[in-house]
Amino acid sequence: MQNYIPNTQKQKNNFFELLYTNGNLRIGKLRNSIGQELLTPAFIPVATNASIRALDSIKVKELGINGIFVNTYHMHLTPGEDIVEELGGLHKFMNYDGLIFTDSGGFQAFSLGQAITDGVGKIVSIFSKEGRKKQTKQEKLAEVTDEYIVFKSHIDGRILKLTPENSILIQHKLGSDILMVLDECTSPLASYEYTKLSMERSLKWALRCLDFFKQHNKGNQYLYGIIQGGYHYDLRIKSAEFICSLDFDGIAIGGSLGTSKDNIAEILSWIIGYIPQEKPRHLLGIGSIPEIFTAIENGIDTFDCVIPTRYARTGTVFVNEPPNFIRDITAKYYKNLESRKYDFPIEQDCDCYTCKNYTVAYLNHLFYVGEISVMTLLTIHNLNFYNKLLNRIRQAILENKYFEFKKHFFQK
Repeated sequence: MQNYIPNTQKQKNNFFELLYTNGNLRIGKLRNSIGQELLTPAFIPVATNASIRALDSIKVKELGINGIFVNTYHMHLTPGEDIVEELGGLHKFMNYDGLIFTDSGGFQAFSLGQAITDGVGKIVSIFSKEGRKKQTKQEKLAEVTDEYIVFKSHIDGRILKLTPENSILIQHKLGSDILMVLDECTSPLASYEYTKLSMERSLKWALRCLDFFKQHNKGNQYLYGIIQGGYHYDLRIKSAEFICSLDFDGIAIGGSLGTSKDNIAEILSWIIGYIPQEKPRHLLGIGSIPEIFTAIENGIDTFDCVIPTRYARTGTVFVNEPPNFIRDITAKYYKNLESRKYDFPIEQDCDCYTCKNYTVAYLNHLFYVGEISVMTLLTIHNLNFYNKLLNRIRQAILENKYFEFKKHFFQK
């Protein structure tokens, strides 16, 4: 049922304000302690080392991006949370006043551990017809125990033990706005038995994180619990019930999301009803165009992913051309004599800095001669595409035209 929430009845706290609902579709507002706001649903770009690759913080804000996702594990390795704290925290350190999310290091337990052994990602089939990446001889750099995660630094080989408590302490010192509990992201190839064991371990870690957070929070940071359980209905329900019963500021959905992208909607449909309406919901590590629509239709407020920025660095740009919405500016089509005269922007009606100033012919040239400026220019375009798409989606929700907009968007 459509529900405009009157000003006098808004579900509101100092952190999240739910402005409008229509079934699972939601419009909300996140606000940090220094007064910066983020309208939801929103895509959160990944700034692994306190920087979106190829962009400085000023350009990020100029693009209208008011939320980023920083990697706790990598910031711990260098420069270290103590140095960031001494320098005033992440906002001052990187000169960015938008909302800063930090993960817990839990995903790195997977990406540097079992993901290397299994050759997979969060969704098993996105890599090949067989559902696996090509196997490598790369050494595993992470092992999970009942009490902590053991990492071997890829920088200098030192051994690090990440506990629930010091994960929160690191994030606290980094000074991010939104923190995540330490959890384990299981492989999509993990057995039911291991996924169950891992989920129960993550629930215990969530309690330890929450207790430590309450002891050290000064009221300017917010903690999200994470629902785990892989592609198993009973495990997802048990995790959702437990996490949502605790006093977290927000709820995230993590872990393996099944054997295909179709499983994402199914998993979200199992658990979304357990999450309190007034709490923000974040879907970890998801951000392709179809996945964004799936997440929003299932009540998700924010989601993070490396897709638009990583694609840009390989010469792939987003365009309004379904069904894939991507174009490879490095393709041989642009290498022939005609394409060298391709005197048009990536998209004729795009208002981004790149499209207003440069042609595909020039961008193709920059890529092939190895000029690093092309990474900046393509990243600007891709993030602008994502940001404008989310603006249009929010407007369509408010006008009660979301599904009409979606149909038109995918049928262009």
